[in-house]
Amino acid sequence: MGLLEGRKGLVVGVANDRSIAWGIAQAAAAEGAALAFTYQGEALLKRVTPLAESVGSRLVLPMDVTRDEDIEAAFRTLRESWEGLDFVVHAVAFANREDLSGPYLNVSRANFLQALDVSAYSFTALARAAAPLMEGRAGSLLTLTYLGAERALPNYNVMGVAKAALESSVRYLAADLGPRGIRVNAISAGPIKTLSAAAIPGFTLMLKNAEEKAPLKRNVEAAEVGRAALFLLSDLSSGVTGEILFVDSGYHIQGV
Repeated sequence: MGLLEGRKGLVVGVANDRSIAWGIAQAAAAEGAALAFTYQGEALLKRVTPLAESVGSRLVLPMDVTRDEDIEAAFRTLRESWEGLDFVVHAVAFANREDLSGPYLNVSRANFLQALDVSAYSFTALARAAAPLMEGRAGSLLTLTYLGAERALPNYNVMGVAKAALESSVRYLAADLGPRGIRVNAISAGPIKTLSAAAIPGFTLMLKNAEEKAPLKRNVEAAEVGRAALFLLSDLSSGVTGEILFVDSGYHIQGV
């Protein structure tokens, strides 16, 4: 019997087969979970649908995480399709490309608010929608962050500020939802070649630097993040909430 046998989960943020979210989805499906996926726009629908089908899922739902009505509609469909929900994986982030180079000081108010809305507030919005479906099921909410939330890293800029807000949200949501038996955690993964990572100037240098300085002397893969996610989504972590789990070959422990 798999670690997630009989569990039902929503995965938000799969872009293609190199996404960290997809690595988590594969790991969850391999351990028996039934999955639903979201997409934004026709281009992503064409990418996500065959991936969902490959793990036996026919629930591929439209969702723009900045629109409350989209979130409500998706969870209404989940309520109609399933009796409840056991976990949500949130893997959504966005910042304008021009804000990922040069000084953070130059970010506009509009771009700052957009980055915080998509990258941080959306997790809170999903948690609020998911909580009623998790009642009595020991639910688990999981999001993805990065070391730039804790340290000022070149070219991460406003995304680092958004991730810091996301990590703080993890703690406050854990405090809010703990009495309802719902756990809230995050994984801080090392740099991985994904579609979103390609937007960060100097990303190749980030990969090289992490490989050279991490204690394990290598970068991590999406599958490794997926296996760590299994721990946080399953009963193996039944006593863990409000935590940031680093999966980065130990890079975060090193001094400059």
